[in-house]
Amino acid sequence: MTEQLTFAERVQRVSPSATLAISNKASELKAEGVDVVDLSVGEPDFDTPGNIKGAAEEALDAGETGYTPSPGIPRLREAIAEKLHADGLDQYGPENVMVTPGGKQALFEVFQTLVEDGDEVVLLDPAWVSYEAMAKIAGGDLSRVDTAQYDFALEPALDDLAEVVSDGTTLLVVNSPGNPHGAVYTDAALEGVRDLAVEHDITVVSDEIYKEITYDGVEMTSLGTFDGMGDRTITVNGFSKAYAMTGWRLGYFAGPESLLDQAGKVHGHSVSCATNFVQHAGVEALENTDEAVAEMAAAFEERRDMLVDAFQDRGVDVVEPKGAFYMMLPVADDDQAWCDEAISDAHVATVPGSAFGTPGYARISYANSTERLREAVDRLDEYDLL
Repeated sequence: MTEQLTFAERVQRVSPSATLAISNKASELKAEGVDVVDLSVGEPDFDTPGNIKGAAEEALDAGETGYTPSPGIPRLREAIAEKLHADGLDQYGPENVMVTPGGKQALFEVFQTLVEDGDEVVLLDPAWVSYEAMAKIAGGDLSRVDTAQYDFALEPALDDLAEVVSDGTTLLVVNSPGNPHGAVYTDAALEGVRDLAVEHDITVVSDEIYKEITYDGVEMTSLGTFDGMGDRTITVNGFSKAYAMTGWRLGYFAGPESLLDQAGKVHGHSVSCATNFVQHAGVEALENTDEAVAEMAAAFEERRDMLVDAFQDRGVDVVEPKGAFYMMLPVADDDQAWCDEAISDAHVATVPGSAFGTPGYARISYANSTERLREAVDRLDEYDLL
């Protein structure tokens, strides 16, 4: 067949997802019968709690299988607003909430609504891979601030951030607890972000998808609770990580009603609405699942402790994450080659740090059993990769 297609420039300027590329390679090896320890994908290894599945089944039996109001069913939007109020985000009512098929869709709609050709979008590196892609698809230009030099802490990077942002900055993305580093930004760091955002009149996306997964008694403060940030913060969250609901595809964003009016055009002309019975399951997740969430977070914390100790026993120091379920492992300068060797020889799948804007590292997801995590460390050690 003769190739006749001409592809849009906005698509060609975006690279495929590095995390999915590694995951696909791991799947191919598994299909060949190779035992791969897959530490590449940010997906909890727990089953969705039974009460959530039960709520979905009840909704299905009740015939909740048709379209819903595009922004989401009223009961879920109300439950989300109540959750946000509990987090100190009193500015959000149900009318400020847009329910989406996953947190990624929420972010995509926000980028499409706010970013135009040539607009500056600022990322804090290492940054989740899809932020860059979403900015580029929307036509934005990227500016980046390196936090790896400060062990992924934001507070010492505030001077660097101040040199990057300006009155011309359209959007700043803050992700805490963060993917891929697991850092939880301090209140002092977030106050610094607030000061810069107010000074330069910048809109900030606060990606809080890992908010419920923190360790050592650390609690994450929502950026929108700080003085001056109520009207300039767009809070994004979802159900995939805290409730082990990745495949259910349920997320949301909250912001001014004017944002929802405009983003609703993108939403309505693309996904229409999130799946009906899944939204009913989301209500149950928010209202009756705190204990299960705490148990999963405790298990992640135990795994983190085990990995930190295991790497230290082998002479490798890693920055101890305070949230999410990732850590950044320092590796060779050519982190892509290191990750290729890790999966090809040791059969351990990781993601190169360069995909997140931070070369010299590999991201490890410890959303896996303790036994498999130990096996991964042993394999990497056996092949002299540590």
